[in-house]
Amino acid sequence: MKLRHLLYISLFMGYMVPGMAQTFPDRVWHQANEEEAKPWQNKKNRAFRRYLADSTVVTGLMIVHKGKVVFDFGDVEELSYIASIRKSVLSILYGQYVEDGTIKLNKTIKELSIDDVEGILPIEETATVQDIISARSGVYHPEGYPGGMQEYAPERGSVKPGTHWLYSNWDFNVAGYIFEQETGKNIYDEVERQLANPLGMQDWDRSLQQKQGNTSISKYLAYPMWFSTRDMARLGLLMLNKGKWKDTQVISTSWVDEMLKTRTTYQELNANVPVFQGTGVYYGYGYMWWLWQNVKDKRYEGAYSAKGAMGQNITVYPAIETVLAFKTKAAYQRRNSSDVRIKIAQKAAAIFDMQQ
Repeated sequence: MKLRHLLYISLFMGYMVPGMAQTFPDRVWHQANEEEAKPWQNKKNRAFRRYLADSTVVTGLMIVHKGKVVFDFGDVEELSYIASIRKSVLSILYGQYVEDGTIKLNKTIKELSIDDVEGILPIEETATVQDIISARSGVYHPEGYPGGMQEYAPERGSVKPGTHWLYSNWDFNVAGYIFEQETGKNIYDEVERQLANPLGMQDWDRSLQQKQGNTSISKYLAYPMWFSTRDMARLGLLMLNKGKWKDTQVISTSWVDEMLKTRTTYQELNANVPVFQGTGVYYGYGYMWWLWQNVKDKRYEGAYSAKGAMGQNITVYPAIETVLAFKTKAAYQRRNSSDVRIKIAQKAAAIFDMQQ
């Protein structure tokens, strides 16, 4: 009995250590064979497919386990708008420039000469780059590109930078501006150089990527991105493998750890922005990545997500070496509710049978 118990623990710990037996796609993804897909072939799999078809407006979805596709739904090749996932992508791009000293996280927006249409208050000028990429700037200037949660913002000038979390597109758009100002590089060119080319993305199209925003409200533009579901899954697999792709360390392991370090706990996040209360998921926040915290299901331990409006999502589940990517094409003008998006991310991992 004791020996069997130890064997079970060893097998379970095997799932807990990502990269033990990873496969990487070449130009196309590898499909899991019957034996590899066995933990995913069950009643929950069939129920999940029905749920996607009957209760969501998802247009493309993939589940990748140990680098191989175990589930797909809809059109995974279609290029479309990925909404706020762009922020998590930008966080990845920051890594090499923070580590080589080109971007200094302790620089203030005053030192960076950041100003805006309605001006920046003296207390706001003390916000650092780190505060901005953590969504803790304390700057509540109006957004020139909607999508934040500024309805929950405190009064301007009432919060010391670094002390209060708020999901604000002003922060995220300024983060893009700072990246380009400090590096002298274009964000989309860097996506291509740092990610699309090394990862062999099948569908990346540089010509589709264009900045947007209302400069009469804020002069800092957003940087919308267009990806396919299967290329989003490549980003997730890169993160799962701590920045390594095949034999190349595309992003340093230390930067992956920095992005996923808790900068805001789920308790503070829920107190400041109560939209996730009662959903069954407790999100903390790192550097533009959502962190799953206070989880009960072992399959969700250490999970984290890039999330976007309408139903764009990359979720990584290190405990089971799995990546989920799904999206809803914005051009259809249909959206999954926040509750549905969370259920998709829960139901996908719940398919996995840890006893197999």
